[in-house]
Amino acid sequence: MRKDIIYYGFKNGLPQEFEIVDLEELYKEFKDTLTTTHRTGFYHIIWFQHGCPLHLVDFNPIEIKPNTLLFLNKDTVQQFDKTTKFSGKAILFTDSFFCQTEADTKFLRNSILFNDLFSISRIEITKYLDLFANILQQMTDELQNTKDNSQTDILQNLLHNFLLHAERERRKQNFSEIKKDANLDYVLLFKDLLEVEYKDQKQVNYYARQIIITEKRLNIATTKVLGKSPKELIDERILLEAKRILAHTTESVKEIAYYLGFEEPTNFIKYFKKHLAVTPIEFREKNTMA
Repeated sequence: MRKDIIYYGFKNGLPQEFEIVDLEELYKEFKDTLTTTHRTGFYHIIWFQHGCPLHLVDFNPIEIKPNTLLFLNKDTVQQFDKTTKFSGKAILFTDSFFCQTEADTKFLRNSILFNDLFSISRIEITKYLDLFANILQQMTDELQNTKDNSQTDILQNLLHNFLLHAERERRKQNFSEIKKDANLDYVLLFKDLLEVEYKDQKQVNYYARQIIITEKRLNIATTKVLGKSPKELIDERILLEAKRILAHTTESVKEIAYYLGFEEPTNFIKYFKKHLAVTPIEFREKNTMA
């Protein structure tokens, strides 16, 4: 029984924080790790080349078809399929690797692949296997070279191209494009800030002040872009973390309440039941994966 959700940082000792791994080999060596709920401090591009596994991402079972690319943001809670055979590759990288310039940071923060506001990004690439396979092979070949002053830039540029082609295909496959305007900018700022502050800051006025807009303006932005108020988004983020901890660990309700910034466990219990119509213990009994 685990006390908390297992967290993995990027592997130490590599020339840069970028790696391409073979899923079959990784599965043979770390099956227990992969099939146990975990989160990481780095990005994943998982290319499922063969097999139809079920990938669990934050309580959402993602059905995979052969030659599917799955894009997972850092800190996403995930679990690989325990029973279905599959093979493929995974591209792993960190902010420090990709974000060489301010433009790189903006691209990654705004990418529809890692920041789709409505769903987990996945694309089927059957028609474009050669294109993506070619870029992957170039990255693989470059990793075989001795690291020099150019290697990180070459790999980052290849990865950037891979992501650009993936974004193009994502837009063709059941993607709802969001108008790029001030509303979207405010929503992305709010979401980034919320991810950092949700445990300590639960009031809309705090986030509005940080973004330097009024509560009313923030409400207009989130409502137009996501169809939800800022308060609803704050509640959703708190409840997601609560559900993660309840389902995947043995932390007590009291410990969870304090971790999420509630002054009293009873306040957390009332809050949880108000939004989900069950108590934390009832939710754990139905959803425990620890």
